[in-house]
Amino acid sequence: MPRLKETITTDVLVVGGGTGATAAAIQSARRGVKTVLVSELPWLGGMLTAAGVAAPDGNELLAFQTGLWGAFLNELRRRQPGGLDHAWVSFFTYEPRVGAAIFANWVKALPNLQWISGNVPQQVLRADDRILGVCFDNLIVQAHITLDGTELGDLLALGEVAYRWGWEDQTTFAEPSAPKTLTDPQDPLYPLTQTYPVQAPTWVAVLRDEGEGATAAKIAPALGYNPSQFQGAWAGYETETFLNYGQLPGKRFMLNWPQQGNDYGINLHRLVQGETAWQEWATAAIAHSQNFAHFIQAALGRRYGLATDTFPLRRGHLGGGAFALQPYYRESRRLVGLTTVTELSILPQPGGQVAKLPVNDQGTMSAIAIGNYPNDHHYPGFNLPLQSKALHWGGRWTGTPFAIPYEAIIPASVDGLLVCDKNLAVSHIANGATRLQPVVLGVGQAAGMAAALCVEQGCQPRQLDVRTLQTALINDPIAPAAIVPLFDALPHMTHWRSRQQHYQAHPEAYPINGNDGNFMCQKLELSRENTAFLSTFEGILKVIVNGKSKQIQLQLSATLTLNLVTLHPTIHQQLQGLKNNQKICLTGLPNWAAGWFQVIKIA
Repeated sequence: MPRLKETITTDVLVVGGGTGATAAAIQSARRGVKTVLVSELPWLGGMLTAAGVAAPDGNELLAFQTGLWGAFLNELRRRQPGGLDHAWVSFFTYEPRVGAAIFANWVKALPNLQWISGNVPQQVLRADDRILGVCFDNLIVQAHITLDGTELGDLLALGEVAYRWGWEDQTTFAEPSAPKTLTDPQDPLYPLTQTYPVQAPTWVAVLRDEGEGATAAKIAPALGYNPSQFQGAWAGYETETFLNYGQLPGKRFMLNWPQQGNDYGINLHRLVQGETAWQEWATAAIAHSQNFAHFIQAALGRRYGLATDTFPLRRGHLGGGAFALQPYYRESRRLVGLTTVTELSILPQPGGQVAKLPVNDQGTMSAIAIGNYPNDHHYPGFNLPLQSKALHWGGRWTGTPFAIPYEAIIPASVDGLLVCDKNLAVSHIANGATRLQPVVLGVGQAAGMAAALCVEQGCQPRQLDVRTLQTALINDPIAPAAIVPLFDALPHMTHWRSRQQHYQAHPEAYPINGNDGNFMCQKLELSRENTAFLSTFEGILKVIVNGKSKQIQLQLSATLTLNLVTLHPTIHQQLQGLKNNQKICLTGLPNWAAGWFQVIKIA
């Protein structure tokens, strides 16, 4: 006789252990409601940890380091030996296990949060148009509010909740970068849309430099190895520059490389065609990354080998060792919500640097999370032309800010459910900007807060006043989160909350340049951990103007020059006033792999 499954009743159920799910469960429990988090993997954090993308992109400016994202960065600065300045793709690189430990510690500290790992959702409990909970491998969880934080939006399919998978053409959302049609073979994008229903995922692998003269274990090629797949992988880059793209502490290198690298997009429909099809895809994706690692070792020498102690090994499971515990998914099933984030939602306003704040059908500004990543899509062998949303700020190119509306995480016609990961209601095109780790952390935090408020008020998500949710996020006592992106508003400053609330109430006053104007001459509060890595350099400034960008360099000697960058709004303004060939003394964080000096003080 089969064993009866244990039944748990809770206020909030969060399904999945990824970036958004982890944030949602933590925020829900911190609000004080009884929360259950059910994950498949033994590590929480998804993209940030188990998927191995320990070089997060987006929301890097200090003003955008708010909420759980900002708290996570602060913990990384405190815990990561050697600091976070190692790569040029990100300002923050760390060991995946350090990130996983942070999330595990946060969860353990919450007595009203029960984390159950090793379970996969099998059935969604539904009565008419209301979700009541989920049946897993070994248990049943009933909840007032259920959150889908799975990597591929599994509850949407299991619960028969309307979702999108694949492309939309221009007739759907009038997006300028979308294909005009999906059915005409003469359309220039037709081969792309037919080959890739969604963006290509990557199964991240991690290499380690054993040092000059050392001999690492040989990386064997996997079945079907074809070196021509990787020819030209670092064309246009010096070898060291290529490796330093995703350098982690301890001379480790994250392999998440798009140019003739280990993105793997063959027959991506297999991702959502059941366990057998997924296993087939995943096995091939890991083999592809192994072959890429073999190619690198064969070309660069045996000093480079697999970093086999990066991830835990799990008997009978794919991944582990030098290979991530799960793929880095760039796209999921996407909810059909009360509204949809489209390319028009994330592009800057004409003549400005920020997208409009979202306003719902009731005329209420409904933003709950912020992002600023440039729209970025991955399709091996193809290039998708996209409308630019880039900005030169702080000595480097970054993305223009946008906000996510609450209505995008609420199903159009189902109660008892919220989404909290890449499965929000977003178009295929806009997903290229909303999919990044900081945005998903913000969406997860907002979804967890919304679920907790629904429990407190005995209401459904669609009935919750978004202004109540926004106020709770801004005033959270542990990790207050911005709902309005402002370049010059640092979260520790006195008027930060009042300015967030001002634009909450008056979205029409939101400046198109994204600068509030009330936060100049701010000082950067440095932790003791940061000061351990600070350096003070004297040199000669070199100012290089190239079109709309101004690159400022510090010449330290005849042979050594560093680009000057900053994440601080006051330093950004001060850099603009510096003159060519002036002598100057600067304090900051050098990143030799990136060739830049992150300025925090100008003498």
